[in-house]
This record gives sequence, C-alpha cells and structure tokens, in this order.
Amino acid sequence: MTKVAQENKSLNEKTQVLIVGGGAVGLTAALDLATRGINVIIVEKNIAETPAVPRANHLSARTMEIFRTIGIADKIRKQGLPDDFANDVAFVTTLTGYEIARLPIPSRNERFNSVGYIDSSWPTPEPAHRCNQMYFEPVIRDEAIANPRIKILFQTEITDFTQDEDGVTATGKNIVSGSLVEIRANYMIGCDGARSMVRKKIKSKFIGDDVISRNRMALVKMPDLLKNLAMEPAWMAWFMTPKGHGSVHAIDGKDLWCFHCTLPQGEEDMESLDRDAVIKAAVGLDLPYETIHAEDWYGRRLIASKFSDRRVFLSGDSSHIWIPMAGYGMNAGVADAVNLTWKLAAVLSGWAAPAILDTFTVERRPVTEQVSKHVANIAVVNYAAEIRRNPPVELFEEGEVGEQARASAKGFLLEANMDQFNCAGLNFGPVYDESSIIASDAATPPPFELGSYVPTTIPGCRTPYFTFENGESLYDKMGLGFALLRTDPSLDVSAILGAAKKVGMPMEVVDIEAGAADGVYDHKLVLSRPDQYVAWRGNEVPIDAGALIDQVRGAAA
Repeated sequence: MTKVAQENKSLNEKTQVLIVGGGAVGLTAALDLATRGINVIIVEKNIAETPAVPRANHLSARTMEIFRTIGIADKIRKQGLPDDFANDVAFVTTLTGYEIARLPIPSRNERFNSVGYIDSSWPTPEPAHRCNQMYFEPVIRDEAIANPRIKILFQTEITDFTQDEDGVTATGKNIVSGSLVEIRANYMIGCDGARSMVRKKIKSKFIGDDVISRNRMALVKMPDLLKNLAMEPAWMAWFMTPKGHGSVHAIDGKDLWCFHCTLPQGEEDMESLDRDAVIKAAVGLDLPYETIHAEDWYGRRLIASKFSDRRVFLSGDSSHIWIPMAGYGMNAGVADAVNLTWKLAAVLSGWAAPAILDTFTVERRPVTEQVSKHVANIAVVNYAAEIRRNPPVELFEEGEVGEQARASAKGFLLEANMDQFNCAGLNFGPVYDESSIIASDAATPPPFELGSYVPTTIPGCRTPYFTFENGESLYDKMGLGFALLRTDPSLDVSAILGAAKKVGMPMEVVDIEAGAADGVYDHKLVLSRPDQYVAWRGNEVPIDAGALIDQVRGAAA
C-alpha cells in the first residue's frame, strides 16, 4: 500500500492519531507526533501538488523553535526572500512616494547574532523568519510525505465521525473515485479550517467579534516595482493614500507582491473598493502587473467555545480566527498543536494518564482569548486612526510642510505598531498557570504584554532559554521528554529520576551554570515539560517525588 494515496481504494485504515486537514498546522502536528514515535494519518481534500495560498507571511520565533525540535528549521529558513533582503517594516505614503517610518528587522544573512534591530535581543535559538506560506508549507508537506510514520490520504474528505470509549471512527470518501473510506484512530485532531466540520460536529461554536475589518487581497506579479521603489526595500510596507490604505508584502524579493487593501470603516460592500485602483494608488505609479490570485477576507476575533470533546481536538483556524496583526494566526495554530501532541504521545506511549488531555483546553483557550484581545486592539487602533482613514494632504507634499506632517505621523505609527513587530511577549510570554499538571508555587507570573517578556522559572511559564558557554543550545540538550534542570550538580535527584523511570516517563538531567540566563535560574531544580514550559521548581527534591511525577503526567488523584 503506498504511503501517499492518490486513489484511496482501501475502505479501512487504522492509526493512532487521525488529523483532518493537511495544511501547515496539521502537517506540523503530524511531524511532532511522528518525532515522538506516534503513527499518524492525515486526510486532505487537495492533491499533493496544490499550491499553498499566500496567507501567512511570518513564522514566529516560537514556531521556529518547534520546527527546530522536529528537525526542519534550517530547511524552512532557507525559503522565502533573498538572503540580503531586509525584513524591515516600512510605513509609507506610497511605494514610490515618501517613507514616514521604519522598524528595522534583519535579513536572513544578518538574522543570527544581529544587533541594533528591534528583536535582536530575544532569548531564543530560532529568531522569527519572514517567509510566505507559498514557500514554507511545501517544505513541511514534503517532510511529512517522507516520514515513515505518517500516511497522507490526498483528495479525501472526512464527512462524519463517531466516538466511543476506545477511539474514533471517521468516515468519508475519495473525492476522485467516490470510494468510501473508514479510519479508526485512538484520537483525532481537527485542523480543517474556519468552516471546520470537526468543530461543528462536537457542537463547538465561534464566539467573539465577527467583523473587525473587511479587506481585499491580491497576489500580483509586478516586475518593475522593485527598481522603482523610492525607499530601501522592506518585507512589509503599510501605505496610506486618499484612495485607500493597507499593506503590501514582498513575497519573493523580485516581482511577486501581495497587496491587502482595507475597506473604510462602516463600509460593508466589498465591491465598493476598487482593488486595482487602490493597488495603483499604493504604488504611486501606473506600473503593469498580472494578478495571480485574489480574494476577499474579513478580520475577525472568533474563538471556539470548546477546544475538545473526549477523544477529538481542534487546532488552528478550526478553533480560532485571528485578525493578522502581529502575524500570529497560523503560529497560534502551531502553538495549539504542540501543546496537544506531546500529551497525546505521552498517553499513547503509556507514561501519562488520559486525564492529561483535559489540560489542552484549560491551557490553550485562556491564552487564545487573552492574546486575541491584544491583537484585535492593535487592529482597532490602526483602522480607526484618522491618518489612515483620511490622510492629510500635507503628508504627500514636498518641502518643510510635508516633512513636518510626516514627522508628526511617525510617532503615532511607531507607537501603535511597535508591539506587534517587536512582540517578544507574544512569542514567549503566555502562561499556563491554571493547569492541573503545573505544580504552582506562591509566585505570581509576570503580566502578559505583547511587546515585553520577562524570563522566569515560575511554573506555567516558558522555560527560560540560554546558550551554554560552549555554544550549546539549552533546548537541544533538554531533548524531547521532560528535563530536570539543575544548578547544583551535588544535589541528589535520584528520587525524581526513579519516580519517572517507574512510569516510563522520559527525563534528562541538564546541569546548568550558576547565574545562567542572567541569574533567572534562582532555584536549584527546574522541571521542564516536553513543550519547554516549567512544570515545577524547587530547591530540594520533594519528599514524595512520585506524587510530583504523577501530577505533571496527569495521574494525580
């Protein structure tokens, strides 16, 4: 039987985890599960060669850390813009007019060990990467196709499923042949997008703000734009003209550009905005171009009322829809996936109790609610700004009047947008402090802010990252299981290791230098989860080490 089935003639399949939807989130979930020794079937409606839609343009540092764990970060980082193409964010009148402000972000060949950029000091082994989904999704898909633990059924649709105490039975059909397909799995993940069949089937409803903005998008081939730019190239440029405002992304650093044109507030008719007229106004010159792809989209803030039902889970757009400020839409889905996949792998491998899966919703839904409000607020502030809706004529003038108008606008634009592009808190700041598998102490986690991050070993927070003096990455040394980080090598931790070994829990001991990460490790012991979140900390081994291990693996009474 071929691993990639173009014609699914078999009526019956069995696997440990079934993933409905083979986009970036579903593929990442499958690869993480496979890396942890779990067998997966992905069901995807499209053919293997279907081009990815040019939606996501940014891979967060946290997503790149996850790609590092599954071994594909280097391949992903080679995709996208040319090595020397600046990843800056520019604010302009038009692309051939005046630059008002700029946020400096390094190109790929300056990405590591960079200084002087807004995100240079982030504590991560994998800084963010600006790359369009057109280029990174095929890499993830190819990795999944090549993985012996993953089987992908292309051109296949799941239309229904049932659950019982032992698993999930999903039924569907091959779209081409019409033959019926039945898949039996221990667990199922719905990564099937905003119109998710899986979400509807478990009676989970979207709640939130249905429409924050209305937008018209066009991916265009415009060969003459790059040489006609009036400023240095930028990965992203926000434009504001009397004809309309929006943004444009450099896709290949040559002749592909993606324009997003925002309708005026209160205007509901998409057709009322002439997409071509706004693109022409945004460029500032009448340059020839070819439209490759066009679609209309709504900026929303919608969150599923529940993220799971017994053996069925939601990740990505099936559980939340974001307005793409701070570039966190797909990245939030990846964060969902890896919060879930290590827990599924732990249960299926026999060392965690099934109750650990209940913490998926407990951990991810509050974070999603919290972050989505911050992100939506950025959108509201920007879209409501008078300078965007009705840019003053002085903004486009030469001489001192124009310079003063642009200088005045610069402060607002930078202040309103700094947090979404310098978003260390968004990447590293979410906290899982209400989770039953977190052994909380009396300390209060730092408040969540998009633009700031305070490293801490408080349980529920991301395990603070640092690089050892010899250049080794902390996260690399921690491995795929739990890691017991020890600042005092003389401390006997055999009781914890023995309790973990007794139940089959994988655990590495990593000795770290005193004062590591600028003294953030102020406890002698820190227990880090497989997803690099702190589960427990202390200055001595607990009296009942077995009780601690039972708590963090979801087996506490």
